[in-house]
Amino acid sequence: MSVEHASMRIIDGYARGDTDIAADEVWALEAHLEACGVCRDRLSAAVGAEVPAVAALVDTVWSGLEPQLAMAVPMPRRRRWSPRLSGWMTPAMVPWLAMTVGVTLLALLLDLVGPGPGEVSLVLLLAPVLPVLGVAASWSRGLDPAYELTASVPRAGLHLVLRRTTSVLAVVVPALLVGGWVTGVMVAQWLLPCLAFTSATLALGGVVGVTRAAASLVAVWAAVVVAPTLATSRTTFVLQTGGLPAWGLVLALGIGVVIARRGAYAVLGARQ
Repeated sequence: MSVEHASMRIIDGYARGDTDIAADEVWALEAHLEACGVCRDRLSAAVGAEVPAVAALVDTVWSGLEPQLAMAVPMPRRRRWSPRLSGWMTPAMVPWLAMTVGVTLLALLLDLVGPGPGEVSLVLLLAPVLPVLGVAASWSRGLDPAYELTASVPRAGLHLVLRRTTSVLAVVVPALLVGGWVTGVMVAQWLLPCLAFTSATLALGGVVGVTRAAASLVAVWAAVVVAPTLATSRTTFVLQTGGLPAWGLVLALGIGVVIARRGAYAVLGARQ
């Protein structure tokens, strides 16, 4: 297959910092430069020809850094994080996903050793908020040392948000599937709230940030649903089969908001 390279018009304009280049062309060029060494070389040559002051500045900075880099002590060799895997999750997500699965297994264990079938299922009670923990961890500034770098790359908008959300669901949903099968809870009864809560987190995250949205929704769920359910030992309406249409509506609205506001996820503040 032939590789289509960027035009010299866009590369020269990008090197000069022209403001008349369309935003989608800039995004496409930056995404293309990540994987195309030929166009990176062309851009380097364009910078030297079009903006010699920038090229001179780079040479000056490099000449100052090169002696220090030569004397730097190399870091101990560590196991590398797979570049292919890094497109879907970060190392910071792994312990949080492990904790989420552990909470699911603990809820399953408590369901199995509970005093009787009349007790509310903890798996059902926790299913909506468990994926939210992993989604929040995947965009937490405090947990991810490479947050600023990752959030500034060209494809750090909705594309990367959905990828990381998918990786969270790929871990959490099978664990909930096992828990629901063992406890006899109908799949739709926990899966639909799980997906609806996740979509609501992403929808609200486009406004206040994914981490803040996750924390707010988890707090509301704990106060409005978890606490009253545990206090009365009765399954509330939102967790019963009669509440499934409402969860379906929340899921549809959440997806609609995410699609309508997809440009908001390219803003750094929207992913805090």
